[in-house]
Amino acid sequence: MRVDSPKEKQETLIEILERVSPGSELREAVDRILKVGSGALIVVGNLTELKPIMSGGFNIDCEFTAPRLYELAKMDGAVIVDKDLRAIHWANVHLVPDPSVPTHEAGMRHRTAERVARQTRSFVVAISEKMKTVSIYVGEEHFTLESIPLVLAKADQALQTLSRYRARLEKEFSHLNMLEIEDMVTLRDVVKVVQRSETVFRMADEVRFQVSELGNDGRLVSLQLNELMAGVEKMRRLLVRDYYVPHDERGPAEVMDDLGKLSADELMDDSSAAKALGYRVSVELLNKIVSPRGYRVLSMIPRVPGNVVEKVVARFDNLKNIMRTSPALLDEVDGVGERRALAIKEGLDRLSESIMMEGYV
Repeated sequence: MRVDSPKEKQETLIEILERVSPGSELREAVDRILKVGSGALIVVGNLTELKPIMSGGFNIDCEFTAPRLYELAKMDGAVIVDKDLRAIHWANVHLVPDPSVPTHEAGMRHRTAERVARQTRSFVVAISEKMKTVSIYVGEEHFTLESIPLVLAKADQALQTLSRYRARLEKEFSHLNMLEIEDMVTLRDVVKVVQRSETVFRMADEVRFQVSELGNDGRLVSLQLNELMAGVEKMRRLLVRDYYVPHDERGPAEVMDDLGKLSADELMDDSSAAKALGYRVSVELLNKIVSPRGYRVLSMIPRVPGNVVEKVVARFDNLKNIMRTSPALLDEVDGVGERRALAIKEGLDRLSESIMMEGYV
């Protein structure tokens, strides 16, 4: 049985939140139901998969619109909606999910909603008339929709925190640049930057989740988030490519997946983060000098294509060798040529000088 990764679960939740975000037809119907103080159970999924747990009700098969869903939700049973939100199939349906499916809920409507979501690939919206809350169930996940002003306030606070972490990440990358030029990088230094970059990425995912809940009201937050995260994915990927230990056909993408699967506590543990990079960790190894391959530094040189960077790293193995080599040897690399060899050599010299100057300012 395939188990979704935390990243895949996050993407699924974001996709569902976007379907019920402000401005959508489904959200309009939900708001109407809340406004009149009613309750409702709305199941969005594949009718064929839901049929075995359906009992009674009325076969509607009409086009999906907010007013129609609102009117049909006035009946006691569940409303079954097409997974693409194009049609309303059934109304006033009694759902009978497997009673052995675990649930943490107490009320009948919410217990049914959780069991249906766990048993099928549907997502279920349960609206409580007493609590005036909207709960969404998908698989084993459950979250409650919050008011737009509250979500906006949380998103703004998260953006401020993310901005501080992003600034700190820039400083740590600058420090790593200096250590790389001096060939004094320890595994502990690398782990520190990996931890910070992964933390920034996770914080950005949280803001993305809030943006999806805001719908049309989240455009400004989304623009701010994109600006803050510009270039972070590239730096993170190149950092992993520079330092990961390849084994068992495990490449940089798999390493980043493994880092993403670490819990918050595991990520902050130097040994766990280093193991995700492929190192067999001891205290002595964390303090050992490690050599970057050179992907990140070479990417800072203008007009050097990625395929040329690949060939240069493959030829000289690490940044130290690349920096010490001559233009003539660089020229021998396929695809480099005399002019580009000089550009790479001069670019590395300029970078070294500027990085060292920044380090001592």
